[in-house]
Amino acid sequence: MKTARIAVVSFPGNNCEVESLGAARRAGMEAIFFKWNDSRELLGDVDGYFLVGGFAYEDRGRAGMVAARDPLFDFLHEEAARGKVIIGNCNGAQVLVESGLIPLDHGLKMSLARNVVGAQAVGFLNEWVWITPTAGRDRCATSDWTSIMHLPIAHGEGRFTTKDPEVIRALKENNQLAFSYCGRSGKVSEDPIVTPNGSMFAIAGICNPFGNVVALMPHPERTANGDPYFASMKRWIEAKKTPPPVTKSLPDQPWKVSKRTAKAQELFIGTIITNNEERTVEQALKRKIPSLTLTQLKYLAPAQGTPESVLRHLSRFNPNKETAIVRKDGAFFRWDTVSKKLQLLKDSPLKDSVTLLRRDDPDTGATSLGKGSETGVCYICRGASEEEMARREVLEVFANPHASTLERMS
Repeated sequence: MKTARIAVVSFPGNNCEVESLGAARRAGMEAIFFKWNDSRELLGDVDGYFLVGGFAYEDRGRAGMVAARDPLFDFLHEEAARGKVIIGNCNGAQVLVESGLIPLDHGLKMSLARNVVGAQAVGFLNEWVWITPTAGRDRCATSDWTSIMHLPIAHGEGRFTTKDPEVIRALKENNQLAFSYCGRSGKVSEDPIVTPNGSMFAIAGICNPFGNVVALMPHPERTANGDPYFASMKRWIEAKKTPPPVTKSLPDQPWKVSKRTAKAQELFIGTIITNNEERTVEQALKRKIPSLTLTQLKYLAPAQGTPESVLRHLSRFNPNKETAIVRKDGAFFRWDTVSKKLQLLKDSPLKDSVTLLRRDDPDTGATSLGKGSETGVCYICRGASEEEMARREVLEVFANPHASTLERMS
């Protein structure tokens, strides 16, 4: 029998290639290292793919967003439809969700959002958790094992969530909630002690309808405890299961970008030096709109105090690295870091642009500004028409609709 051959796929910023190659080899598979921009000719006899952990493109925009829009994914969609196994752990899971390969073979149906319990941000998690398979041993490529696994997690955006109830219905009906967080006894629970990232239904991992694409947040490749996970992958490949035709049963929900009413006071904070995140998000957008140019700003709308009081706090504004524009009662001002005063601007910095505001749900960043405050990321776009900016594939670069809202600013 031919040895199963796996391509361990790495994007710029990934850092789990060595342990991922080792885990696949311990399971008896041949593993090759494949960079995102290598020749696809290297993949001709590959049986499966492993998208590894780390921080692809430094999680710019949001985790997995940029890598998922790489041209390589046109090819990976074809490979998945042919029945090839594709697994992603941690950042690999984030990329799979953003690509639409998970959970329903098409479309942005879920988010791996920032770790939040209730409305409280819990930040980056680096600890050990227990998981258990909850969809049956033969349900997906990596579920052919029993009991529990003790695995490490290391992520800031691992909360499986969706705002579409039809997606949840489909996942439950299709038995796609493949892995769940559990206690040492194996009992699944959403208790933060068990599910520390706030993932809905204690989801640790999901599969696509056929079961050949799997996204898991914990890291089975980082410990021998996870070896059964990869042994299951090998057996699935050797079984040579034939996938049914892909059907697009659930259309994308309409995405309404509402007009935002300006707050009484708003702050737009930019960087003095090159904003690498801004440039990377712009490049992702240029694949859709080549003429587009982007300015990305941090947005604060304090409900209490004054803009001056906010800007005098180094934790919110660093005058050595940042610039600030204030909109107050409809007029725009530049913050002078020397005189520490607002200077009136003749023109709006939003003039002749399509400007969008992304606000994450929940808006945990607003807590420190006081009750009723709001925070977000402002995207000032020029060189693009209203019609081009309204396309869903463009809007999805700015925000995942299952974890954020977008509003049009004027």
